Amino acid sequence: MRLTAAALAVSLLTVPALAKPKGVTVPLKTSTGQDAGTASFSPAKGNKVAIKLNLKNLPAGEHAVHVHEHAACDAPDFKTAGGHFNPADKKHGTENPMGHHNGDLPQNVTVAANGTGSAAFTVDYLSLDPSATDSIFANGGTSIMVHEKADDMKTDPTGNAGGRIACGVITAPK
Repeated sequence: MRLTAAALAVSLLTVPALAKPKGVTVPLKTSTGQDAGTASFSPAKGNKVAIKLNLKNLPAGEHAVHVHEHAACDAPDFKTAGGHFNPADKKHGTENPMGHHNGDLPQNVTVAANGTGSAAFTVDYLSLDPSATDSIFANGGTSIMVHEKADDMKTDPTGNAGGRIACGVITAPK
């Protein structure tokens, strides 16, 4: 009887490890604390991650959006978010023909004159599995950053994207 109970307990402990990674929606804030929209991360086919951005209250124009290495968004400059999340240590353009390293999303986001913008991407270089090295949830999480300018997709490591204008903390759903 004890052996059966122990086997059942061990098998129940392994179930969460087999569970499919959950998605998360993250609120973004400007450096003054104003609502800047949301970023949603969800599982996609082929072990990919779907990312949906709904931005608001931002300056018109093209803006780079990157995943940064720390789960911190301290205003006014958001420097606590650290550099780009790049566990594979890829360089812009040279090691990756699309010009991206892990923290870069595949294209810039255009914000209209009314301060809103949206985009959707599917990427294969980020993960929602907390145990994966490329997981946006690993080591306590990451952050998503909107920059003042577009990413030129070649300048390493920043993409020449300028200052950080909006940020959201990405942590694993509870």
